Amino acid sequence: MDQSSITPFSVAILAGGQSRRMGQNKALMRLGGMSILQWEINAVKGLTPDLFLVTNSPQIYTPFNIPTIPDVVPGKAALGGIYTALTYAKHNWVLVLACDMPLLNPAIITFLAQQRQEADAVIPLVGNHPETLHAFYHKRCIPAVQKRISANKLKVIDFFNEVQVRYVNKEALQAITPDFDYLINLNTPAEFQRLEGIIAKK
Repeated sequence: MDQSSITPFSVAILAGGQSRRMGQNKALMRLGGMSILQWEINAVKGLTPDLFLVTNSPQIYTPFNIPTIPDVVPGKAALGGIYTALTYAKHNWVLVLACDMPLLNPAIITFLAQQRQEADAVIPLVGNHPETLHAFYHKRCIPAVQKRISANKLKVIDFFNEVQVRYVNKEALQAITPDFDYLINLNTPAEFQRLEGIIAKK
């Protein structure tokens, strides 16, 4: 895949969730012989040299041998993770990912990267659901995110009306690949079993 014509971007994987419904650290669950986090790293490591984890438990992730960054403002959920990613990224654009999406598709990521012109955020929109943790954000979003964190209003989409958002609809995404497996994330044991079934068929 030729990345030379695409404006560089950083990649931040947010590994700070509590995984209450799953009952264990989702990033470390093993799928097809590899941890879910390793699946993600393998999918994106060729897209940028600036790949890092946002986590307040860096010791857990030492074996993965990638940089870890603690939350700038702890306890602010995914929005705090996005803020940290934007603050520390080497590039102006950051692809922010949840840590429980093992089937990431580099072709989709590259396609989203190509939609960044005249936008502050590029968000996949599937079934009227914005995929905020499989999305690109520019550092221009920092003031709006910071304001929401200061007010303790932590719903990610709430800052979107203060920045220029480009939504990429499901039809555009399906022109790249017909399935949405790359958006599957894990919250429950049942979802993990479903994912095991998908992996077994690949």
